[in-house]
Amino acid sequence: MKFSSVAATALFLLSAPALGFSTSSRSVSSFLPQTREIHRSRPSFTSALPPKHSYANTAMSMSYSVGIVGATGAVGKEIVGVLENRGFPVSDLRIFGSSRSAGKEVETKFGKVNVELFDVDSARECDVVFLAVSGDFALEHAKKISEGEDGAVVIDNSSAFRYEPDVPLCVPEINADATKKTKLVANPNCTTAIGLMALWPLHKLFKVKRVIMSTYQAASGAGQPGMDELKEGTRAVLSGEREVAENKIFAHPLPFNVIPHIDKFQENGYTKEEMKVTWETRKICSLPDDFPLSCTAVRIPTYRAHSESIVIETELPVDVDAARQALEEAPGVKLVDDTANDKYPMPLTATGQEDVEVGRLRKSLVFGDYGLEFFVSGDQLLRGAALNAVLVAEAMIENESIVAKGIVNA
Repeated sequence: MKFSSVAATALFLLSAPALGFSTSSRSVSSFLPQTREIHRSRPSFTSALPPKHSYANTAMSMSYSVGIVGATGAVGKEIVGVLENRGFPVSDLRIFGSSRSAGKEVETKFGKVNVELFDVDSARECDVVFLAVSGDFALEHAKKISEGEDGAVVIDNSSAFRYEPDVPLCVPEINADATKKTKLVANPNCTTAIGLMALWPLHKLFKVKRVIMSTYQAASGAGQPGMDELKEGTRAVLSGEREVAENKIFAHPLPFNVIPHIDKFQENGYTKEEMKVTWETRKICSLPDDFPLSCTAVRIPTYRAHSESIVIETELPVDVDAARQALEEAPGVKLVDDTANDKYPMPLTATGQEDVEVGRLRKSLVFGDYGLEFFVSGDQLLRGAALNAVLVAEAMIENESIVAKGIVNA
């Protein structure tokens, strides 16, 4: 069997530990699983949230009962990690699961937690509940958990409620105010959340008129099963067991391939994943229902962190230097735009980062003075899901939508 240089490199990375070699965790971070340190370059959302560990004299100085449903999955594990790393004020962490996981013990910085069999009444005892489960589960249980004055605030990571007009769809750096006086909030699609971190400051500066986006999405977008399929498929091909990897999670084998198909195809020829970006961007940014945004979503064989190539047409003339400054100052964004030294956004460097990397800024050859093109990379499980959910909770504590049980607002 003949191997390309890429395959040979991947084979070395997979086999190095067994052969006695050591490899840098940074060198393989977008391809193989690992224990990660989360890097925070600034508070992710300074206008409404205090920096980490500085919650004194605010509602964040209290502590809250936090529930997580689906904490043993990829996003659920990340939520636990974000709560730990941000020093979220947890008085009691409760993890709910199915009969298969109930009774298991989970080690956290908040102490050992026994997984409880999910029960609506038990979840309602919490102050806030994060749902990291399927849309069907959320549709069945989210409103039952949150309804009434004594219900818990629910932050749902599925697509179940994203398009309901009375349920806020929130990226806190953009529309945290939408969460006031509500008990149920939807977390956006990971691709949307990552792209909007760069689009929003540019929209405020130049008034975006239309958007064309192409995404390069890691296996982590399909959760832990997707990551496992990529890892096992790559191993099987490189070991010579198979010429082409098996596929059960993805439409086609992902190792050494790219797949321009994520989620179901719609009547208009777009996939649902692509349309999610369009629908959700309009709602989060309060744009017209006919705001033109076109997306092509492609699955690529990286382990985690999504990337996006974004082209915008603007109403106002573009100034690239002003765009760079706006992105440098934007919360949740890290400008990586030094092409002279080969520095630009990549999944390899975005993995484990709370901030979304943005670079390759240039005036568009298509739209001229009224267009800008750039590239972004963001950790899909972290910035695209878990971190956004925890930031929503922090915003809701600040605006007093989340209140510790027994505490009554004046």
